[in-house]
Amino acid sequence: MDRPNNITTYSNFSLMLHFLAGMVLLFILAPLVSLVVETPFNTLVETARDEEVRRSIGLSVWAAMAATLLSGISAIPLAYLLARKTFPFKSLVSALVDLPIVIPHAAAGIAILGLFAGDGWFGRSGIPFIGSSAGIICAMAFVSVPFLINAARQGFEAVPVRLEKAALNLGASPARVFATISLPLAKRSIAGGIVLMWARGMSEFGAVIFITYNPKVAPILLWEWFGTYGLDYARPVAVLLIGVSLIFFVALRFLTSGDHDAER
Repeated sequence: MDRPNNITTYSNFSLMLHFLAGMVLLFILAPLVSLVVETPFNTLVETARDEEVRRSIGLSVWAAMAATLLSGISAIPLAYLLARKTFPFKSLVSALVDLPIVIPHAAAGIAILGLFAGDGWFGRSGIPFIGSSAGIICAMAFVSVPFLINAARQGFEAVPVRLEKAALNLGASPARVFATISLPLAKRSIAGGIVLMWARGMSEFGAVIFITYNPKVAPILLWEWFGTYGLDYARPVAVLLIGVSLIFFVALRFLTSGDHDAER
């Protein structure tokens, strides 16, 4: 006699879950769909041909790529150490890795500016970080590198330790084990982290604007056009940015889908 009641309860619970999930999806999709629908195609094409828009989007793309590649040289080894090694203050190091995510990015921009300004620690080196592409890359790397470290760490943690130990027992060096076993088996997570770091760096505004206003990255140009010309001029730039982000989102899903396929 209780079975029908249980079925009804489960059905109501399932409906509630679907309703709440649909509300979240609607909250995400509604502004984006509205933005695209309200942007005339001719205006979008004209904006895409604008030299300043193309230059700013190009700068955002390649600066974020440079930040990702340069940071990855150290970020991936750090992720491996966090996944495999035990050392003093490991919890503190893990917390420091996540710190750029939780602090206000305007504060991050001020901190980076103080570091590379003329009287800062690195400002005396004479390297022109302020108002340059190098400064943009540093700001992007600071706010986005936790995404790569955390994704790579999860990938390394998923690699069976017994495989690494077996290779070591057979005489392989730690470097060879890392290069031939750990890194290949964690490559999908690392690839996902690379795409996430790139996307986060490309979208950064708060930290970058304290380092340089010119040359302009795309989020700064979007903010400038909105403040100067209004919503109608800023909307097509936003659509173009969303389009570029969507391309890399699809790439992320493609890179990480293999893990789920393997599990099945």
